[in-house]
Amino acid sequence: MSVTRHDLSLDELASLPSLDGQPAYRARQVWDGLYTQLADVADLTALPKALRAALTAEAVLQPALHETMRQEADNGTTVKWLFSLDDGNAVETVLMHYPGRTTVCVSSQAGCAMKCGFCATGQAGFKRHLTTGEIVEQVVRAAREAKATDRRLSNVVFMGMGEPMANYDATWRAVTRLHEDLGLSARHITISTVGIVPGIHRLAQEQLPVGLAVSLHAANDKLRDELVPVNRRYPLASLLAACRAYIGNRNRRLSFEWACIAGVNDRRSDADELAEIAVPLGAHVNLIPLNPTPGYLVMGSSRPHVRSFADQLQDRGVNATVRQTRGQSIDAACGQLASRA
Repeated sequence: MSVTRHDLSLDELASLPSLDGQPAYRARQVWDGLYTQLADVADLTALPKALRAALTAEAVLQPALHETMRQEADNGTTVKWLFSLDDGNAVETVLMHYPGRTTVCVSSQAGCAMKCGFCATGQAGFKRHLTTGEIVEQVVRAAREAKATDRRLSNVVFMGMGEPMANYDATWRAVTRLHEDLGLSARHITISTVGIVPGIHRLAQEQLPVGLAVSLHAANDKLRDELVPVNRRYPLASLLAACRAYIGNRNRRLSFEWACIAGVNDRRSDADELAEIAVPLGAHVNLIPLNPTPGYLVMGSSRPHVRSFADQLQDRGVNATVRQTRGQSIDAACGQLASRA
């Protein structure tokens, strides 16, 4: 892993050889170009031509992400990028335009070590953690794309490749930079986890009020051990205690993600068990019709059955919604990232 432009702090940027002897405001101009203008260094025309050339030659100011493939779906409202990294690994990033908001789904790792069998990334295995700069640059690229179509990037969800809580330090530095330098509201940033309990406790103590989404998928330990293997290390009792701590400290509503798998976790008994957990926590349940992946042959619940399951949860007092599936035709939907890359 090499250090790249979005890994640097402002002080580190100002100490680069090409800025040695330059007026102090030049570093701020470069910083503004990267985070406000969303520009490449070579395009910062407010800088003298010779300085631009010197900065462009700086190894640490090179981009971290190299576009290998770009695909569109849903009449152009969903865009997926496959980015290669300097060491040959790759990540995928998805931009989604909705009426009134634009959201980017970012990756925090190349691959994933959580081994959730129904997720393509989990099937592929873990490669490495991403750096702060590699995470931030995904958001910058998405914001640049949105800006080019007269939209503004408003939301960031850490729901792409990898487990953000397993790469906590780089993830949180990225969150801080997105808030402080890209100007994104902390309340419009959501970190998803399959249930890394120490990470949830750390998040509960942070100052920025980001959202938390827990990929639950089962409401008893026996089934969750099968679907989400990390449950064997952090069973439901400890996970729910961490969720209560987050709610108590952050005063934010918690979300449970639930991929509906036909005959596995979409039965009335599952609705009963999920309601027993969700109602006391005041949690919102986001139901996701399981998307197909090559390594998991069990079918997802039909959309009518998912809606019926949502009705059962609502009858039990749960705030439940069904997620709109986006980007399935280009393997950009939930659980599909890197399934064919």
